[in-house]
Amino acid sequence: MTTAWERAHLDQLEWTLATVSSYTPDEIVRLVPDLYLWDLWPVRLADGELATVDGNEMWMALSAPSHLQPGQRHDVARIRFITRRGDRWVDRGNVFGEEESIGSREWAGCARYHPESRQVEVIYTAAGTRGESAPTFQQRIVTALGTLGDDFTIKNWASHREVITPGGPYQSTEHQDSGQPGFIKAFRDPFLFVDPESEQTTLLFTASLAESDTEFNGAVGAAREHVDSTFSLLPPLVTADGVNNELERPHVVYHQDLYYLFFSTQARTFHPDVVGPTGLYGFVGESLGGSWSPINDSGLVLRNPEDEPFQAYSWLVLNDLSIVSFVDFHNLRGLKPEDVEAAGFGRDHFGGTLARVERIELDGAVSRLIPY
Repeated sequence: MTTAWERAHLDQLEWTLATVSSYTPDEIVRLVPDLYLWDLWPVRLADGELATVDGNEMWMALSAPSHLQPGQRHDVARIRFITRRGDRWVDRGNVFGEEESIGSREWAGCARYHPESRQVEVIYTAAGTRGESAPTFQQRIVTALGTLGDDFTIKNWASHREVITPGGPYQSTEHQDSGQPGFIKAFRDPFLFVDPESEQTTLLFTASLAESDTEFNGAVGAAREHVDSTFSLLPPLVTADGVNNELERPHVVYHQDLYYLFFSTQARTFHPDVVGPTGLYGFVGESLGGSWSPINDSGLVLRNPEDEPFQAYSWLVLNDLSIVSFVDFHNLRGLKPEDVEAAGFGRDHFGGTLARVERIELDGAVSRLIPY
């Protein structure tokens, strides 16, 4: 069953709801000084809990050299492997070797760890095609399987292969040669969820509808995993036709016998006739394949402060209801990211690192941000 996120839902949006506080300078610390890091995700076990090895959590993030202007990072992004023990983060290098992955760069994904075999399964977005002279925006959802070594390197990667291909309700990105962030079409951001009730594995992803009368046709796509590790496409879980172009990094948390579907989106990707803040949005349902209701009536779960509307993005809710994201453009004081980048000061205002961890409470279709 597919649920539509409608304009009437956004009409009920409370703008002061769940607004995070502005970051202080001492909260913005680069985990890796010479790299931008964004779109972080943990390596998980099959039940969605964080995988730990010898007391170390394992994480991945998109990365790019920090000497670039922030807007250039998407054209060279590589997946980075980092570990965490307590408050100490350790950079373990690129996940894949040079020219191992499919595409000209690597975009967001997810990862599972299999403790018995020490294998790490990464499902990621391959953007563009290898060897292209200029970045294109074709997106493919690809899987690869490697082995974790004692030194926290992942080696012996099996061949990378596409997991699913566009079709049915989902628009292809194959011939998308150019575009601007926020306005390209999507077939990316894979997330694996194992249903604790049925034990069925579902792959969620950011999608665009194939049939639509508007360019603002974002959706949360879904595919079912079979016993032979293949996937078949399902109807979208949530659509935003005529409302929003991108429902990014969708993911599900199972909490108190309910299913919570979350995604991030930006103010600029709403239809011009629809107004909403950059933030984390969500829906709740009694089953993964049933109907969904927007959390807090509108779907808004948390948002950036009004005076710093670009300070964080790409929120990910973990099983314990803590929320990780990355520091985007901060301390702009009324300017926009494109203003500071055009003036050559983008690097001074872009965080490119882990943001303050937030936390929410959930009670049915109501969420509450726990004050920091």
